[in-house]
Amino acid sequence: MGIVNLTPDSFSDGGRYLSRDAALAHAEQLMAQGADILDLGAESTRPGAQPASIDEELERLLPVIEALRGAPAAVSVDTRKPEVMRQVLAAGADLINDVEGMRSVTADPSGHADLLAQMRQHRTGLCLMHMQGDPLTMQENPTYRDPVEQVRGFLQTQARELVGQGLALDQIILDPGIGFGKTLEHNQALMRRLGRVCDLGMPVLIGISRKSVLGALTGRPVQERLAGSLAAALAAVRSGAQLLRVHDVAATVDALRVWHAFSEPV
Repeated sequence: MGIVNLTPDSFSDGGRYLSRDAALAHAEQLMAQGADILDLGAESTRPGAQPASIDEELERLLPVIEALRGAPAAVSVDTRKPEVMRQVLAAGADLINDVEGMRSVTADPSGHADLLAQMRQHRTGLCLMHMQGDPLTMQENPTYRDPVEQVRGFLQTQARELVGQGLALDQIILDPGIGFGKTLEHNQALMRRLGRVCDLGMPVLIGISRKSVLGALTGRPVQERLAGSLAAALAAVRSGAQLLRVHDVAATVDALRVWHAFSEPV
């Protein structure tokens, strides 16, 4: 999953792909490098980020989604707003990647019956991510009794709620939310015990590319975290992750190709 940030303030490349043409050029490059999914985000969810309005998200997203219709890669939209979900699905998006794990929908399924019907009809993929709090405050002293079991329990509950609303289990992807309302120790626990999330039986996505957890471990600034990102990606795959959300698609594809070649028996 290649990242296309249509935002002015994302932590790694905010503002670089804000225009439609720049975003499309970047998307084409990611697909040429081997991206199977393009994850378009029009609201930064970095720690401390201010929310974007529905209109701002749609103004950034819709022209790019429409231009990518028929592209070889699936189109994912990173949003937590049901109204944005409705409109991007109508425009042709294939997957919704919600940092709030679809809490807004499962809290009021009758109020979002039309959106759920839309997702059932189009067999929309749904990535449910765990986040403690919201982006503005999530890194202000996050606490857990057991981060792994609490994250696992939340994801399992959300998946069950959606299946109860008629979605198929094979539409759902799980993401433990590395860096979202978690300390370095919480993130380490989740990566070390990722198998506890993978054993829920749904594909698991890991988004750790260039994140501050890698900076804490290596002392490197955001643009010098490629080696750490690749190491984390391989660790995640070894533990059972099936999708990787990354900035550096070509390097990740190469790392995986070599790792698989040397890991498989001759």
